[in-house]
Amino acid sequence: MNEQVGGASPVDDPVIIVGAGLAGLSCAVGLHEAGHRVEIHEASDGVGGRVRSDVVDGFTLDRGFQVALTAYPEMHRQLDIDALNLQAFEPGALIWRNGKGSVVSDPLRRPTRLVSTATAPIGNLLDKARIALLRARLRRVHPTLLLAGDDITTAEALDADGFSPKMIDRFFRPLVGGIQLDPELRDSRRMFDIIFRMLADGDSVVPAAGMQAIPDQLAARLPADSIHLGQRVTATSARSIRLDSGDKIDAVAVVVATDGPTASDLLDIGRVESKAAGCVYFAADAAPTDTKCVVLDGTGAGPVLNVAVMSNVASTYAPTGRHLIAAALPGRADGDLEAAARAQLRDWWGSQVDGWEHLATYRIPHGQPRQAPPFTPKQAVHLDDGRFVCGDHRDTASIQGALYSGRRCADAVAAALDAESSALFQNSHVPHSTKVTDHD
Repeated sequence: MNEQVGGASPVDDPVIIVGAGLAGLSCAVGLHEAGHRVEIHEASDGVGGRVRSDVVDGFTLDRGFQVALTAYPEMHRQLDIDALNLQAFEPGALIWRNGKGSVVSDPLRRPTRLVSTATAPIGNLLDKARIALLRARLRRVHPTLLLAGDDITTAEALDADGFSPKMIDRFFRPLVGGIQLDPELRDSRRMFDIIFRMLADGDSVVPAAGMQAIPDQLAARLPADSIHLGQRVTATSARSIRLDSGDKIDAVAVVVATDGPTASDLLDIGRVESKAAGCVYFAADAAPTDTKCVVLDGTGAGPVLNVAVMSNVASTYAPTGRHLIAAALPGRADGDLEAAARAQLRDWWGSQVDGWEHLATYRIPHGQPRQAPPFTPKQAVHLDDGRFVCGDHRDTASIQGALYSGRRCADAVAAALDAESSALFQNSHVPHSTKVTDHD
């Protein structure tokens, strides 16, 4: 507990940030590098929030299948990209159906994939032409404008664009279901437009050391004693927090940088609906495919919508001579996920799946905030009661949204503290009387 000792004043207290996810770390780095003292209080045992990795028997397991998109501008603004040693997936996807895979790719980036894309059993030729038209249309519009205008669900938007039910079910549902955890395509078409644009503009990647490398890099820019782990915050005010131990800690400002449901509880703001996800990791001596593409379920049966052989993309994810397979189950976090995944993948790749070693199952009740239409990003980060809030639920449900939200929250806190400091300075220098003398 901070105590006011001697001549100390509240301005000596730190900015307290609740949560060490990407938004909280981004906010803390921005304030620290602007000269403000910061403290992060994190309930878990490490930094990263939902972007964390574990090492199990030499395998790197991201907590849920995750990728970063190189087209995200905040990645380049806030991170040392070269130091992350990013490993790229092959553009496009491998659609698995009836015991075989068909590659669907961007012919402008991979001209050699034109024939396989045109003949892939996911829709008719008109559907594939419409993908090209959609890509061209989205790339002509600035990303900020894609988040404005009329809004409908992604399913309604794809239908309005003329895509066939087959194309939607065999391509868009597993693709969007994996990226946005939205297999029913109920979220905003604005978010779909942004993600599809980012996929067209850049690569899907993972750091060689796992997704944990992203928050670790941000945390390394902060003083070592500024991050306090294993400290659950139970209450906040504009000038203090209270821990579950009962301790009260004073602050010059308080930022809640948690996931949406936790922020709702701590700040009494509107409820944030969650999208759940499950992920099952298997180890194998032989990879079921040599592709660097994400493998999409082209049957629509699920529950696994996409699979990635992570060791094909980043050899550092697995020990030498072994392979790591990630099976993602968007929208499902309950039940026997391992058995469900193994049964489905046995239909894909046969009895070899029975010999795969189960490494871990991740159940993520809050994988992303739901962003249903009408979706409005860039929500207020400075609340009326003086507290601050950031997170992907205040912007877009993405790494981009978390980093951007953290940065603009840091700017808002710094501006508020500067205004407060200026007001204190002016009040302390108001003269007691003023005499005016004319000189003719």
